[in-house]
Amino acid sequence: MLAPVTHILPITAIRRLRVLPFDGRVVVRKGQKVSPTDVIAEANLAPEHLLLDVARGLGLPANQADEYIQRHAGDQVSEGDVIAGPVGLARRVVRTPKPGRVVVAGSGQVLLELDSPPFELKAGISGVVTELVTDRGVEIETTGALIQGVWGNGRVDSGLLTNLSRSPQDVLTYDRLDVSHRGAIIMGCHCADAEVLSTAADIPLRGIILASMDASLIPLANRMRYPIILLEGFGNIPMNPVAFKLLSTSERREVAINAEAWERFEGLRPEIVIPLPASNYLPAPKEIETFGQGQKVRFVGALRKPIVGTLVTQRPGLTTLTSGIRVPAAEVRLESGEDVVLPLANLEVLD
Repeated sequence: MLAPVTHILPITAIRRLRVLPFDGRVVVRKGQKVSPTDVIAEANLAPEHLLLDVARGLGLPANQADEYIQRHAGDQVSEGDVIAGPVGLARRVVRTPKPGRVVVAGSGQVLLELDSPPFELKAGISGVVTELVTDRGVEIETTGALIQGVWGNGRVDSGLLTNLSRSPQDVLTYDRLDVSHRGAIIMGCHCADAEVLSTAADIPLRGIILASMDASLIPLANRMRYPIILLEGFGNIPMNPVAFKLLSTSERREVAINAEAWERFEGLRPEIVIPLPASNYLPAPKEIETFGQGQKVRFVGALRKPIVGTLVTQRPGLTTLTSGIRVPAAEVRLESGEDVVLPLANLEVLD
């Protein structure tokens, strides 16, 4: 049975394909070193259009107004440029309110495509550009620690990691944040207070790493300009011990957060990268695994605490759980030494 994989690795080779959703312009070159916030490609994803009623502006019928239109399809115009006119003793004219490009002109109207800031695709990690994807993006390669999450607010940044959590069950409160954390990335565990996110913006921080967060904070988190990443999910869920140990032992290291949305079919996932040098070649981690004996696994479900252990064996056929449901299952040995039976559908491999 194929197993979902979450990477929590102290050192590995990391290769990431970063591409625009459609054609744009790549602004870096092969072999170039990039940082997480460097723009690697850009495109105008959502051009804004404006329809000017020239006939009404000139006070003429549509067929007569066309004689006074001075611009044609494809013309670039600046703010205040005359589009049509002048007409009459008052020398009435129609000017463009914003810079842009004429798309269509005729029937007493002019359609403008307004100039707008392009969408900028950021690198998301520090590394070297190893491949260029024409008009779309690049592949970036680096080495370091990799920790994948389950939710992000779509922002990217990097900074020095500061740990404010005493244990995986700790709750992050706003009174722990102060100006000494300016420009840092904070590691917390659970956040239930909107004041935490607002205070982080005022300082400002460069990012927050959480195990979990109250779902009521999602709208506010999406408005924050710094990245927020969740490693476990929504509710009050402690951080899994593997991720907690790796992050807490990486304090004062430079970390990069790419808090992009989790897109399972596109292979995109929110993640944390801690750049580290490698003395020899490291293979990239597998994105697809099958369940096997000895794997580190995590239970993914509605429990209030993470269950992490080692897969002892897969049970043949179907197993009847205490709920009465018959499902494929496996025996898992927890870190406490206790053996439990868990459904395979709720397990993922921690690689």
